[in-house]
Amino acid sequence: MVFSSLAFLCVFLPAFLVVYALLPRWRNAVLVLFSLVFYAYGQPIWVLAPLIFSGALSYALGRVMARRPDRRKLALVVSVAVNLGLLAAIKYSGFVVVNLNAAFHLSLAVPTFSLPVGISFYTFQVLSYTIDVYRGKSQPQRSFVAYMSYVTMFPKLVQGPIARYADVETQLARPQIKSAEFSDGVSRFCGGLAKKVLLANSAGLACDTLLGGGKLTAAGAWLGVAFFAFQIYFDFSGYSDMAIGLGKMIGFNFPENFNDPYVARSATDFWRRWHISLSTFFRDYVYIPLGGNRRFQARNIIIVWLLTGLWHGASWNFILWGAYFAVVLLIEKFALLRVLERLPRVIGHLYGVFIILIGWAIFYFTDISRLGAFFSAAFGGAAATDFRATSTLQANALLLPVLVLFSTSLPRIIGKKFAKFYEYPIFSAVRNVVLFALSFIAIVGNTYSPFLYFKF
Repeated sequence: MVFSSLAFLCVFLPAFLVVYALLPRWRNAVLVLFSLVFYAYGQPIWVLAPLIFSGALSYALGRVMARRPDRRKLALVVSVAVNLGLLAAIKYSGFVVVNLNAAFHLSLAVPTFSLPVGISFYTFQVLSYTIDVYRGKSQPQRSFVAYMSYVTMFPKLVQGPIARYADVETQLARPQIKSAEFSDGVSRFCGGLAKKVLLANSAGLACDTLLGGGKLTAAGAWLGVAFFAFQIYFDFSGYSDMAIGLGKMIGFNFPENFNDPYVARSATDFWRRWHISLSTFFRDYVYIPLGGNRRFQARNIIIVWLLTGLWHGASWNFILWGAYFAVVLLIEKFALLRVLERLPRVIGHLYGVFIILIGWAIFYFTDISRLGAFFSAAFGGAAATDFRATSTLQANALLLPVLVLFSTSLPRIIGKKFAKFYEYPIFSAVRNVVLFALSFIAIVGNTYSPFLYFKF
């Protein structure tokens, strides 16, 4: 089930909010039950097994750490080994066997699994719990139901943001619905829904037209990857906004996940602004333990970015994508950032856009031969343009400036100028009704609504 579906908006969400509000003493249990229904909807029922197993195991190991201090390290090792082993078996075993067969001319049976959506997200969340309990940064949760509500919480379950246990620890004891927070949550949800349905889906259709198949031209290649950049931003940031909004509605505060990433002036700046919860997870649980900036810094950056690429998927293009950003970040860290600081800001922005678009091209094409064709077309190895590129540009002539505008901080700056008007509830209510109505109409009339990060 996805947030932008009629089943979620018309049935699941209203039913959940009513039951959640009517049973204040049982809110964690209600959240677990509805979250499991949300997660299993439209999937084989067995996909619940890894989620429930990971949650139960990490809860039990947290209790071991509390009761047997002498076994804390063993409990941590078991948590990391089992959870990462489960993730590797389900998500990466097929990729490994296929490449072994190709490299050594073997005929090993390729394991096939129906990949549980969001497995990388909830695996990192349960790992953050056991690691933080081991470090003494969080106290082991006594209530199994409360802990499972953290693990299975549907707003952030399948696409993030990666909410660590410490982010919601104090709120789990007794989730409170506050009218002001609920109202803010509704506004955040409606804004995110509009981002997803009105902007991301429109950009995605244009992207698929240009990059989805056929011979590429230079204009088609660059225009297509630009539309993909807008699609993945509004798709993922829209989902994050909806998740944060839903959290506010039910008494939880999730971390922010985006901060105007496309105004970045370098790849370093971009990764401080994009998918912040993932970047900080790798920083705190991989980069710093490896030595951080203190020792073997270049090695640590390479390891983190290869793991970041693998985290996104079992495909060579994701490994190449991670390696690409590792190289770029190393060059920036040891030389280029000092140069960019002396140049006019516009030069930094143009450089940032170029570096980011190259990265999104690598990310988009899972077929390496298609990726090669893209780079050949983009850098002069094909015709400049064709009818498909020009017609797509003409059809989206009004959409493009809207995408550019809303991928910057300008709308928020303008909003602050008129902040006094939002003090009146009627303005916020009208905004939410308009955005929801437009989004709902678009959902009814459009079957194209993929969430790109579900597969991660």
